[in-house]
Amino acid sequence: MKLSKNVRSITYLKANAADLVETLTEEREPYVITQNGEAKAVIVDVATWEQTEETLAMLKILALGNKQIAEGKTRRAADVIKELRASFTSGR
Repeated sequence: MKLSKNVRSITYLKANAADLVETLTEEREPYVITQNGEAKAVIVDVATWEQTEETLAMLKILALGNKQIAEGKTRRAADVIKELRASFTSGR
C-alpha cells in the first residue's frame, strides 16, 4: 500500500468529505490528510479499520504465546488432554 498516492489537504477534506468517504469505502485505501503541508492524520473506511483491529488482536495473541514459550510456561498437549479426560470421568 502506497500512502503517497492518496494525500489530501484538510481543506480538500472539508470541501469534499462525502466524496472522499465514498471513495474510501469503494477503494478501501487509506488517505493521508495534511495540514499546512504536513501529514497529520490517516483516514480509512470502517471495514478496513475493523480488519486491522482483528489482525492486531491476533498478533498480540501470537506474541503472548511466543513469550510464554520463551518463559517455559508450556505443557504437553497429551498431558493436558489426559487431565481433562480424568476430570470429566471423575465428575468434577
